[in-house]
Amino acid sequence: MKTKDLIITLIICSGFLTIWEFSCRFFNIAPFILPAPSSIITVFFFNYDLLLFNSMVTFSEIVLGIVFSLIFSVPLALFMYLCPAAERSLSPFLIASQAIPVFALAPLLVIWFGYGITGKVVMASLIIFFPVTVNLLEGFKSCETEYINMFKTMGAGSMDIILHLLWPWALPGFFTGLKIGVSVATIGAVIGEWVGAQKGLGALMIQANARLEVDMLFAAIACLTLMGLFLWKSAGFIEKKVIKWK
Repeated sequence: MKTKDLIITLIICSGFLTIWEFSCRFFNIAPFILPAPSSIITVFFFNYDLLLFNSMVTFSEIVLGIVFSLIFSVPLALFMYLCPAAERSLSPFLIASQAIPVFALAPLLVIWFGYGITGKVVMASLIIFFPVTVNLLEGFKSCETEYINMFKTMGAGSMDIILHLLWPWALPGFFTGLKIGVSVATIGAVIGEWVGAQKGLGALMIQANARLEVDMLFAAIACLTLMGLFLWKSAGFIEKKVIKWK
């Protein structure tokens, strides 16, 4: 981000927080309805270790979800590209997987995998899986036939075409799907923790909600927001390093 853009962003955030703080004090809004930013910052200061511990739990679930999602989504996208019949057969199932509400799957995953980390990782993987698979597949399909024919004319085998043409060609689409996936992966992990967990930001939010500690709820939401921004920026950083020609 350029310095000018960063300054503008900071000004907007500062203005928003100032209006929020002023509104809470001027209208005397009860803290259990809408806490002021100063109260949330105080919670951060006095509960830093608790928030950090639970943030690391949720973050590890998301990272593992990203890894497992890529293990399945990349080969599947390539298979669907190489076999159009498979794409026509599997596309309805991919769409159906996104049509099912995430909340509906969370209790089932708890029954199948228990209250440990596995269910949360699977939930995060399911959310990341679709955008990565679809965008990568579209990236493969966008490769022009003339280039493929040229590679074949020059004696390139199928693996050479995949590694040196199709994969580099599809990388922009892959990273687009990855950035979308990682930015919403927090949803899957937190929903899994809401349904059944003793650790993580989702579990912390449930506990804070039961005690009407709304400032702690906002602190957990802020941690999730920062986590999503970090993952988005990390994916963008890797994209710039990998796709040097973009």
